[in-house]
Amino acid sequence: MTVKAYGAHAADKPLESLTIARRAPGPHDVQIEIAYCGVCHSDLHTVKAEWAGTLYPCVPGHEIVGRVSAVGAHVTGFRTGDLVGVGCMVDSCRHCADCEAGLENYCDAMVGTYNGATGDAPGHTLGGYAERIVVHERYVLRVRHPEHQLAAVAPLLCAGITTYSPLRHWHAGPGKTVGIVGIGGLGHMGIKLARAMGAHVVAFTTSESKRRDAEALGAHEVVVSRDAAALAARARSLDLIVDTVAAPHDLDAYLTLLKRDGTLVLVGAPATPHPSPQVFDLIMKRRALAGSMIGGIPETQEMLDFCAAHGIVADIELIRADGINAAYERMLAGDVKYRFVIDNATLAA
Repeated sequence: MTVKAYGAHAADKPLESLTIARRAPGPHDVQIEIAYCGVCHSDLHTVKAEWAGTLYPCVPGHEIVGRVSAVGAHVTGFRTGDLVGVGCMVDSCRHCADCEAGLENYCDAMVGTYNGATGDAPGHTLGGYAERIVVHERYVLRVRHPEHQLAAVAPLLCAGITTYSPLRHWHAGPGKTVGIVGIGGLGHMGIKLARAMGAHVVAFTTSESKRRDAEALGAHEVVVSRDAAALAARARSLDLIVDTVAAPHDLDAYLTLLKRDGTLVLVGAPATPHPSPQVFDLIMKRRALAGSMIGGIPETQEMLDFCAAHGIVADIELIRADGINAAYERMLAGDVKYRFVIDNATLAA
């Protein structure tokens, strides 16, 4: 079948309206009419070939929500009309230790929702900037939020799970002081989630102008990271820091804020490396520097259910599909609070 989509034919070309092919649902497949798709900074990195290996045509989008329109004969967990989501992956090997542990995101054969290897035309996956997608049932998630919140649920499929996973893994909760570095698409979700988990939340931003925004999102404290005295006052006081910034920066400034046995977790993915941290900042207090990448399917479902139970969604700006190039420019300028979401009904306009 063919569907309307938005994508790019080359790194130096704008995104444009395309017609792409989707496979017919197989026995274990779920066909989804996409209502909304969030716009992630990874989309821009991939379209512009800022990360190696972009395959064209490139149709981005891995923050997908919509309704099931057909299911394969052997599908038991979903039926036509269900509200569902698809995140950053649509396949994996399904039998390695990571897959068996429900950590498909760390499988060496994980297939991304776009730009991943597939037997479908054109030979690589095409993402959620499209009218429809067909996905194996294992990688489909149930959405329990009210339908009127659906557009704001979409970014949970990447921004939400990217921050939820490290918060859960490193036990954010009552009695813990958690720092969130950066107040953007990822950071604003980190603040909301850490607060809902019961942690004392300290937001770090380079801009004094974001103080009220961070407080409104749920931060108990806000520290302007360019203020050396404000950073020094927070030395050795945090149990966990989740760093969402997708640009190279000084990690030592944050490592020194950790208590003994504290952890700085990187979830932002800059195009070029961070400066190497000082080893003594790690060894003197048995601190850890770690990374985290999205989450497995069980944890992503857990995150969606947690957010539904706590009334958590992303702060979004809804756009038409033909506004995506302007949205990319605004995203580069930091001019969005805090996630663009495409109204996929406009793809056919």
